[in-house]
Amino acid sequence: MGELVANPEVGLLFLIPGFDETLRVNGTAALVRDPALLAPLAVAGKQAKLGIRVAVREVYLHCARSFRRARLWDPAARPPRQRLPSLATMVMDMAAMNYDPAVDRRVEDAMGKLY
Repeated sequence: MGELVANPEVGLLFLIPGFDETLRVNGTAALVRDPALLAPLAVAGKQAKLGIRVAVREVYLHCARSFRRARLWDPAARPPRQRLPSLATMVMDMAAMNYDPAVDRRVEDAMGKLY
């Protein structure tokens, strides 16, 4: 969040699985703690403590050409998941920590509890 406070300029790219077109939104972001604004963000009864509000400056669509060339939504074009590092592996590497497989299990368990 410190980066956002230091430089509030943001660009958001919205993807919908199966659609090659994307929506780009550029603007200025601010952190918000207003309970009335955060109330609709609750998930499974758990309230958000902090939100990001974006004052939109511009919105535009990107054509599908690059996604089609990349075959982004084509399952046959995807690398096997086991060839890529897990979320826990990447985070632990960035934090200069030794990898611990138990962290991968905790991440998967936490993800499974979301829905």
